Amino acid sequence: MKTILIGMLIALGLNGHAAADTPPNVIYILADDLGYGDLSCYGQTHFQTPNIDALAKQGMKFTQHYSGSTVCAPSRCALLTGKHIGHAVVRGNSEFMPEGQQPMPADTVTIAHVLHEAGYTTGLFGKWGLGAPGSVSEPLKMGFDRFYGYNCQRQAHHYYPYFLWNDTHRDMLWGNFGTETQEYAPDLIQDKALEFIETNKEKPFFCYYAMVQPHAEMFAPEEKIAKYRGKFLPESSYKGVDSGPNYRKFPYGSQPEAHAAFAAMVEVMDDDVGELVAKVKELGIANNTLIMFTSDNGPHQEGGHDPAYFNSNGSQRGFKRDLYEGGIHVPMIAAWPGHISAGTQTDHLSAFWDVLPTVAELVGQPVPDTIDGVSFVPTLLGKQGQEEHEYLYWEFHEKKGRVALRQGQWKAVRYNVAADPDSPLELFDLSADPGETVNVADQHPEVVTKMNAQIKSARTASELPKFNFPLVRKGGSHGGVRKK
Repeated sequence: MKTILIGMLIALGLNGHAAADTPPNVIYILADDLGYGDLSCYGQTHFQTPNIDALAKQGMKFTQHYSGSTVCAPSRCALLTGKHIGHAVVRGNSEFMPEGQQPMPADTVTIAHVLHEAGYTTGLFGKWGLGAPGSVSEPLKMGFDRFYGYNCQRQAHHYYPYFLWNDTHRDMLWGNFGTETQEYAPDLIQDKALEFIETNKEKPFFCYYAMVQPHAEMFAPEEKIAKYRGKFLPESSYKGVDSGPNYRKFPYGSQPEAHAAFAAMVEVMDDDVGELVAKVKELGIANNTLIMFTSDNGPHQEGGHDPAYFNSNGSQRGFKRDLYEGGIHVPMIAAWPGHISAGTQTDHLSAFWDVLPTVAELVGQPVPDTIDGVSFVPTLLGKQGQEEHEYLYWEFHEKKGRVALRQGQWKAVRYNVAADPDSPLELFDLSADPGETVNVADQHPEVVTKMNAQIKSARTASELPKFNFPLVRKGGSHGGVRKK
């Protein structure tokens, strides 16, 4: 069905690309709620991330990379579809009961479909969050050949869950029943990801590794927490749900040592990345494997985590759910030995919706004309001709509605747009003020006018009313922005 769909898209006109001489395997590692400042290669000083740092030394570190959104589901939708949140179908976290989130339409073309068309075996390991079990938007219906992990992002609140999905059936984790904690889900997911890579070592593969760390709840194995116990005082504690009918049904468990737990969770993540890189080298496929590492949004403030203590946002303004830099400006590393120069750094302005066209160019596949992404292959390979974005755009449908747009040095942010479409637009010059501390809108009225118009044109109305700001408001405004 998807082959027919993509064939139709090609017939209708798509952007084609020439394949790399030897198209690489692609491993895309997505941390969950990891802030720009949570890696030691990006400035973290409370603890170290040696394996991820080593990956950065082997390849390229991005300093101006942005997530798809400021929360989980829409960020992943932007990644998979190549569309920013003003055009994507899933524009916010929207929960389905008893398990799952807002599905994407059945005819959605994802990065997995594009790679599947190029002959790749595709696997997803970790968190999905883009369609309930049995919906048209399960992983195996969205271009993936293999899936192991959490379908539902609420289920992924728990590191000792009662089950994980193994393709289309549940693997019951009997060691976690009652209040037992014998089977740590990240360990199980890591094993399956490594197994997938080894199984497919002699043919092209795409491994989308959507880690759950360091999202709350703040849990890690005791031997990891013990390493950090007492080192980050005063401790942060959290009283959650540890028994009763709501236990392991989405509310977080208690954590009396959240600082130590957070460092331990990041260490588990770093160890897993190191093990994965070692496996690729052991199999002799390192020179033909592109590994990317990033995070789905900025750092969270849940389950006892105190991102200010760890400077998790890298001194940027805001956290998860903000459209200031702290909510969407994320670390990104890309390594491909022999192709990406080791120890390099780029300030190329890029975002999640660029990943699909980038990978498509590497494997010689067309992409739909409707995507918003721009391939950053020239940046990766150190070549001339890198296309630049006219702008990057985000919107958020909680907390009375928020929109943001970046163009070059300028960043425009508007809050409360669902309640007041004429709420003031804040303007920041990121070249001089990366922390967004000084609103310079009054000093640059011509920039404000231009960015207001761009915000208005950046989005299209969603087919799902819940992802539209109120359409009729005082002053005749539409789409959450002021008419000029």
